[in-house]
Amino acid sequence: MDSSKRRLLQRVIRRIPARMLRTTLEKWGRLTAPQRQSLDFTHPKLALTEKLVAIFEENGWTVKHITELEMTHVIDNPSLGIWNAYQLLEPEDDVHFVELTQFKEQFKAHLRELVKPVSVKIKKHSDEAIWIRIAWGDHFSEPNHFKPAYVVHHLQTPYVFITGLNLKKKKLLCQALVLATRYQAIKDANLHGRNLDALRDVLMRQYQQVGHSEPLVEQSQLAAARVHMASEAFGCGALPELQSAVYKLETKFKDNANKSMMECEEPFRCFVKFSSSNLLESFRHCASSGIASTPVTPLLSSILQKGRNNFVITDNGP
Repeated sequence: MDSSKRRLLQRVIRRIPARMLRTTLEKWGRLTAPQRQSLDFTHPKLALTEKLVAIFEENGWTVKHITELEMTHVIDNPSLGIWNAYQLLEPEDDVHFVELTQFKEQFKAHLRELVKPVSVKIKKHSDEAIWIRIAWGDHFSEPNHFKPAYVVHHLQTPYVFITGLNLKKKKLLCQALVLATRYQAIKDANLHGRNLDALRDVLMRQYQQVGHSEPLVEQSQLAAARVHMASEAFGCGALPELQSAVYKLETKFKDNANKSMMECEEPFRCFVKFSSSNLLESFRHCASSGIASTPVTPLLSSILQKGRNNFVITDNGP
């Protein structure tokens, strides 16, 4: 095993927490029974790493096998990076007939026409999601497996989730996705976060959208009204666990007593960011408990309605 492969394998194993290593290796499924038995998971991580490096060398495994191990870990732990959601637009007539085999062939072919060299690995997960790992190269270097991009797409839906994407490669990846999925265009959905399941649930409406709560007897009418309005805005069931929402404000200075400021062509700009381990649940609690005024402002409730957590607010509205 050359030094580059060794470093890649060491990096992949280092990213897998010790408590998850045994399970990840079992799911990976490449080790024989004797090889699994030779691993003592009570030993320090460094000793386990060196043992696994020796097994890789003994078996003559390649970068392909190392990236398979990495994908196994990333699929089980998607919150390792920030995911950005995209929406495919203008479907062709045969969009619903695209199958996995066809998608894999078309995507790989289109991407390799656009950029060389590139390494692409595609795997279908148990929840029907298609996971794509891409390592980019250029005319002067081989694919960089130390900085891969990951793409998740559910066939028959217009949504794509991407993490680790180099902005220089964004146009190429989007073009390959559009061609392989039988759409005409793709746009940024302005939805991002670490919780991939939450982003998917927001866009695919996989949550209880309308709530009809029954007020408790001991609640006052005002408190019951707040709970009802919060439920109307966010529903009564479990909410997708988004961690943040960003509002970019752009407004003009308006004060007849200060004409020099009014004549300024550039708008004032600022950012407002809300953060929480479960932002939507926090908004609902603030409204139902009276911390925030009700009815709930559309700027907060529209996160679910519009499937976004990144907004630009101007004088003409969001």
